Parts: sequence; C-alpha cells; structure tokens
Amino acid sequence: MKKITPNPPASISRLFTISPDVDTETLLIHTSETLASLNAMATDLAFELEGSRRSVALAIQQLAVLGELMVNRALEHLDTPDSASGVRH
Repeated sequence: MKKITPNPPASISRLFTISPDVDTETLLIHTSETLASLNAMATDLAFELEGSRRSVALAIQQLAVLGELMVNRALEHLDTPDSASGVRH
C-alpha cells in the first residue's frame, strides 16, 4: 500500500502585509481605528443576541475597548518623549 503524503504547506500568505517602512505612530493610529471598528461591530452584534452569546459579544467588545485604550496611551507616549521614559511632571 502506497503511503499518501499531504501537500506541503503553502508559503506564507502575502495577502496581508505591512510595509517595513511604516512608522510606529502610523501603525498605532491604524490599530486604534481597527479596534474602534471592532468595538462598534461587537456592540451592534451584542444587541442582536441574547443570553450567553450576548455575553460573549460584549466580552469581545470590552477587549476591543481595552486594546484601543492601550494603543491610545502608547500614542500619547509617542507625543511626549518624557512620558515614554516614565518621567512624570
């Protein structure tokens, strides 16, 4: 009996790539906007659901908000070099 080997894995998909020359601030701004969109979609979905499914959608929404808050704080640190180093005034 001949052993069948699976197809070799395809090379890494290049469908979604980020240009290596994109600066950190631009990446953070787009990440914040993406998380805000996720927040809106999860909130809309939650109001169409009931029970445990609604709770899951709201948990996803809360994680999106938390991520957005963290990214926005990182953007604030980029705006003020002193805050990035932990120095408070």
